Amino acid sequence: MPTRTEPITNQIQLDITGMTCASCANRIEKKLNKVDGVHATVNYSTERATVQAPEGMTADQLIDVVTATGYGASVPVPDAPKVDEAAALKPRVIASFALSIPVVLISMIPALQFPGWQWVALVLSAVVVLWLGRGFHRATWLNLKHGATTMDTLVTLGTLTAFGWSLYAMIFGHAGMIGMKHEFSFDLSQQDAMGFIYFEAAVTIISFLLLGRYIEARAKTESGAAMRALLEVGAKQASLLVDGEERRVDVKTLQVGDLVVVRPGEKIAADGEVVEGRSAVDASIITGESLPVEVEPGSAVVGGSVNTTGRLVVRTNAVGEESQLARIAKMVEEAQTGKAEVQRLADKVSGIFVPIVLVIAAVTLVAHLAFGNGFTTALSAAISVLIIACPCALGLATPSALMVGTGRGAQLGTVIRGPQVLERARKVQTVVFDKTGTLTTGDMSVVDVEPVGGIERDELLRFAAAVEAGSEHPIAQAIVAEVERPAAAEDFTNVPGRGVTAVVEGRRLHAGSPAYLESLGLTRPEWSGDTIGSVVEIADEERVLGRIIVADTIKETAADAIQQLKDLGLTPVLLSGDNERTARAVATQLGIDDVRAGVTPEGKVEAIKELQAKGQQVAMVGDGVNDAAAIAQADLGIAMGTGTDAAIAAGDITLMRHDLGAAVDAVRLSRATLRTIKSNLVWAFGYNTAAIPLAALGMLTPMIAGAAMAFSSVFVVLNSLRLKAFRSHQKLAEPR
Repeated sequence: MPTRTEPITNQIQLDITGMTCASCANRIEKKLNKVDGVHATVNYSTERATVQAPEGMTADQLIDVVTATGYGASVPVPDAPKVDEAAALKPRVIASFALSIPVVLISMIPALQFPGWQWVALVLSAVVVLWLGRGFHRATWLNLKHGATTMDTLVTLGTLTAFGWSLYAMIFGHAGMIGMKHEFSFDLSQQDAMGFIYFEAAVTIISFLLLGRYIEARAKTESGAAMRALLEVGAKQASLLVDGEERRVDVKTLQVGDLVVVRPGEKIAADGEVVEGRSAVDASIITGESLPVEVEPGSAVVGGSVNTTGRLVVRTNAVGEESQLARIAKMVEEAQTGKAEVQRLADKVSGIFVPIVLVIAAVTLVAHLAFGNGFTTALSAAISVLIIACPCALGLATPSALMVGTGRGAQLGTVIRGPQVLERARKVQTVVFDKTGTLTTGDMSVVDVEPVGGIERDELLRFAAAVEAGSEHPIAQAIVAEVERPAAAEDFTNVPGRGVTAVVEGRRLHAGSPAYLESLGLTRPEWSGDTIGSVVEIADEERVLGRIIVADTIKETAADAIQQLKDLGLTPVLLSGDNERTARAVATQLGIDDVRAGVTPEGKVEAIKELQAKGQQVAMVGDGVNDAAAIAQADLGIAMGTGTDAAIAAGDITLMRHDLGAAVDAVRLSRATLRTIKSNLVWAFGYNTAAIPLAALGMLTPMIAGAAMAFSSVFVVLNSLRLKAFRSHQKLAEPR
């Protein structure tokens, strides 16, 4: 972090335009950080800069710095539609291949070379190179103005040189003669350069690289969705209570101190305090608690949670950016911005590779002239160097493997967000699990029935279901679901926050918490053993008839998934908003030793940071809004696709099926895809290293260089297609 001359109190965000690779983001970041008192991070994926600036510095001043660097910047506009880069690129990719394929066929196959074919190739190539490939040339010019070279520089030089020379040879040489045909030659010694054109090399470069950019853009379009998804969790409208009358208003107009009416099934519009009514509030999506919480006057409630039973009147005490939901959204944004983007290997070496290639091309030209080989031969050799060095294979190495790997993952119920995810997945050492909805189903069910005093189990359930049938509480509904035909009940009465009572088959029965039955003056039995879950006791007017235990149930695949992760060398950790006893009981059944219970959403982020501070690479698996910030903070965020959109959008990997084995598949598939990407990159660089000297020595014509470049790209794609053979649920410890 640069030295600051005054305290940083001002955070400014800017939308950045014009970036074509991660090195662009680094260049902007460096320029901003040179400003006295500024610390900036630029996220290439989200195309946004987060700037900590001294008090008094304006966004316009920062925009001027970005503009001077050669890029565009603006203050983000709330709710402004995002430009879909992939959608914009798609027609260019289709058009490029549609025009390039005929050029390649007629240029490479003499039998297809009809009279005047080269002029048709010229027209088609001009559209591809000059129009469809204009983005590469624009980026080259922009970087050159600022004294920088990137892979775009090679693309521009290679394609424009090949195209320009071909046009020159057609006009001033005899390559444009009607009836001219290409003859294959592997070197320059036996050919007249003025009779050869290289349109196929130029269009192939543009087409393959546009395809790579399109595949990459598809992954980028999902970036930044976490914030929008978090805001979608909250209520959109609220029933504002004014002078005893209700009126529907937009939640954005609420102020601290407003009274809001919340009916059963509605979301609570803002953080506040209950001033009237009793109910059970499902806050699991916010707090992680698996059971609805009973609230009454004086109870605090969180915006975004759901009122399940009674009518409530809530006085708001935190709205807008001050609400807990907004604070979680802010944590997600900060965690995402703070993640360093993993630069592609091609971008890392471009600062060295590109100048070296340019020097080699220039030396090749001069050397051939010095040895008396003639200008056309010398220029052809230099063109061959530029063409053979063009980074088609480099441009496809990551997106082609990512496309196949993610496609295979989607078939297996695993969605991987981008190439940077793969590196993090390989390095993960610890996997942190949320409990509710992740390791457990999130649904209440009866786990134990304990009758006393001679009553039968089925009879106790039948009585309990009859009494609870009139209640909307999730625990009551779980009991009712256990009985096919509950007994008929009359004179039903709900005792808010405590239990229910009704007359069943002529007997007054009560069902509720142990405290409720104790308040009726009934003697309760001494129950044996601890219970995990919620206890509902059933009694008549004279005695307790038994109790029913209701709890969240563990997913069938959870134990096997935990064991498989252990087999891969990973350490599981349970992180839950539930109480210690419940969380530890679940962990024991699953074989998890490290348990952290009663954790708030902020506490989950701190727990992740604590593990990271110990040098651990951490993955977080969760499904609720309460998990979204922790998922974003983790080195690898894994979201259950059956959970909330917020968690899914914050995650690097999304599991689209209930089976937790998908988490194992996600790690294994990420490792396999990364290995494929690395082998692609090794091939691409090896190809360049071996082929450039051959081209420089005049042992490859530009046409053969173009064909070799195309073959290199095809090899990369075929290598990536091997990922289609990936299989699920193989209990094999793979190399890390």
